Amino acid sequence: MPAHILSIGEAMVELAPAGAGLLRAGYAGDTFNTAWYAKRLLGAGAHVAYGSVIGTDRISQDFTDFVSAQGIDTSTLRNHPERTMGLYMIALHNGERSFSYWRGQSAARTLADDVDWLTQMCTGRDYIHLSGITLAILAPDARTRLFTALAHARAAGSVIVFDTNQRPRLWESHHIMCDTLHRAALVADIVLPSFDEESQSFGDTSPMATIDRYRAFGPKAVIVKNGADPVQAWTTTTGSITHAPQHTPPVDSTAAGDSFGAAIIAGLVRGQPWDRILMDACTLAAQVISHSGALVPQIFTEDTI
Repeated sequence: MPAHILSIGEAMVELAPAGAGLLRAGYAGDTFNTAWYAKRLLGAGAHVAYGSVIGTDRISQDFTDFVSAQGIDTSTLRNHPERTMGLYMIALHNGERSFSYWRGQSAARTLADDVDWLTQMCTGRDYIHLSGITLAILAPDARTRLFTALAHARAAGSVIVFDTNQRPRLWESHHIMCDTLHRAALVADIVLPSFDEESQSFGDTSPMATIDRYRAFGPKAVIVKNGADPVQAWTTTTGSITHAPQHTPPVDSTAAGDSFGAAIIAGLVRGQPWDRILMDACTLAAQVISHSGALVPQIFTEDTI
């Protein structure tokens, strides 16, 4: 039987420069990117669903059609009658990208408002993936409802994969962000922090300090991403383990961490040893940053992992 994977969060409409003052519309979002890469890696070996709330308008329907065309289950997309998808626009200046966001009324902010729908969505999943952005867009009581649903799913056998993915501007305060990330770690089996963010937010002096802090909350594995530097990990089965990625000059770092997380999930589904999982995750992330854009289908027609 294929593994059942659910990724929960917010997908947004992306407007990117297309030349001559024109903009090209697409879709992006950290947890959606992870779902997309997981499906590409596992194919028929996994049933991948994306859990979110979108609108009832044309752009929301177009997104649903796009997700379905990627082989991703859309039955876990709920339609909000009064809201729609968030939007962001990319601006380029001397080769550097900057972003403007319109997401205050994003339908995805209501993804934990309907307890029955949320519980049903999380039931029967082998793996459930979420991120710090998933939590940041929710109201405080909605975060609690999501944690309760995840705890019930975990008790029933789901593996919870949490990418801390910090966006401080989305949070009410620094204190609330840090406290909520630790609450998420309490219901997670796999925690995927990034050292640059953790050192800024928590004052960690090394990746091992990040591992030790998250280990205290009881996960089975903590894997610290660190840009071009070695990935430092700890698991209950291997203890400490390190993998040094091959140096790859980045073209576009978008979705590096999202694809990394997808490869971690794919490796777990395949039952691979942790050293192979880390190697494959680093390899995929390197391939992704060698191309422009968040979703890079062309790498799956090349010599991929």
